[in-house]
Parts: sequence; structure tokens; C-alpha cells
Amino acid sequence: MIYTISPMDLPAWVRTARNHRKLTQEQLGEALGVTKSNVSAWENGRHEPSFAQLKVIAALTGVPLPTNDVGNTRPTDHGALDERQDGMESGPIPLDDNPDYPSIPRVKFKLSAGVSGFAIEYLQEEADPIVFRREWFRSRRLDPKKCYAIVVSGPSMEPGMWDGDTVVIATDRTTPKDGVVYAVNYEGELVVKRLIRDEGSWWLHSDNTDQNRHPRKRCHEGVHIIGEVVHKQSERI
Repeated sequence: MIYTISPMDLPAWVRTARNHRKLTQEQLGEALGVTKSNVSAWENGRHEPSFAQLKVIAALTGVPLPTNDVGNTRPTDHGALDERQDGMESGPIPLDDNPDYPSIPRVKFKLSAGVSGFAIEYLQEEADPIVFRREWFRSRRLDPKKCYAIVVSGPSMEPGMWDGDTVVIATDRTTPKDGVVYAVNYEGELVVKRLIRDEGSWWLHSDNTDQNRHPRKRCHEGVHIIGEVVHKQSERI
């Protein structure tokens, strides 16, 4: 059987099916093994679930997949592969839960002063994950499950990083290295700074040349590295 669902109808169908079962986006995401932001993206039409995920949603909610006048249904967007009668797959590559294209969620770190650990708040609005081929992670020896994307705040790292830039943090890389940029819990505040070794101590250094406004800060026992900055996305040219 060839499956065809209009891209215009799919976001409404996902939303209708979820509401029919009285599920939140987070609850539906947990049932499918994805984040709330994935479900939000499906319902806003930014991405589409794979056909396998569509079948799970239909089974979970009891809402049948919409069909055309010959009883056929097929996801057609960029987020799902076509399912053909001959069993061969064609069309764009699915991005949801694809092991060949791991995604990095956009988050906010929730920190406390003096605490080395952190909690994660997944962003929901306009928070499509960043996606790379698995080879990108492998070549850099990165674990996709330990990577998170955050937004840079403030001008302290200009011109290398601007306010609003997105950076990827590898949270399993916390060993300090001289000259490397890290996300750091500084007395309960998230800062993105370059670690510098000087005078026998580690310092949080701002790249901004205005050192009067952005002076370096000595690291102490209450300062904890969250992870190394391993990638930057910027609209600043």
C-alpha cells in the first residue's frame, strides 16, 4: 500500500489525535521517546514525524491516519521517508530519532551556586534541534547524548561570539584546558568564558577587549565547568 498524507493536514492531525487522548505534548513525546519540542515542531509544521511514529500515534490515541479517496496514506514531508509497495525507501532523510543524524537539543541550564551539577530545561518555542551526521560527532570524538545547544548572552565574548549566537556544549568535557572556551557555573550564573592559566591559577577570561567592563575572574572552589564549547552558529558575518 502506498501512503499519502497532505503536508497541510498532518500538523492538525497530530494535534487532534493528541487532544483526543487528552495528552500533553510532553506526555506524547515520552510515549514516542522524543522531546516535547519534537511534538511542538510536528504540530507547528516545522518537522513531521516518521511513518513509524505516525502509526504509534494512531495506535496510542485511537485516531486513524487520514486517507485519500482510495484509502491510501503516506507522509510526504521532509521529516519522513516514503513507504512503497516494493519495500524500498525513497525521499528525504528522516531527522527524528535517526541514528545516522543525531540531533542536539536547544536548552537552558538551570544552575545553583556552589553546586557542580545542573538541570536542563528544554526550549519549546522555535527550538528545532541542531542536526549533524554521525560522522561529525565521530570525527570530533563527541557523544551526541552529552551535547546541548545554548544561546550566548551578552557581549563579553565579542567578536568571537556575539549576543544571540548558538553554541554547542559537550558536557562530558570538563577537564580545564588553557585557552579553551567553556560554559561555566560561576556562583550560580551561567557564563561562557575562555579558561586561562596564569599566576598558578585558572581564570575566566572574556575575549572582549574592553577589560574594564569585562574583567577576568579567578576560578575558586565554587566555580564548576559545565562543558566545553565545541561548535558555534552565528548570523553575524
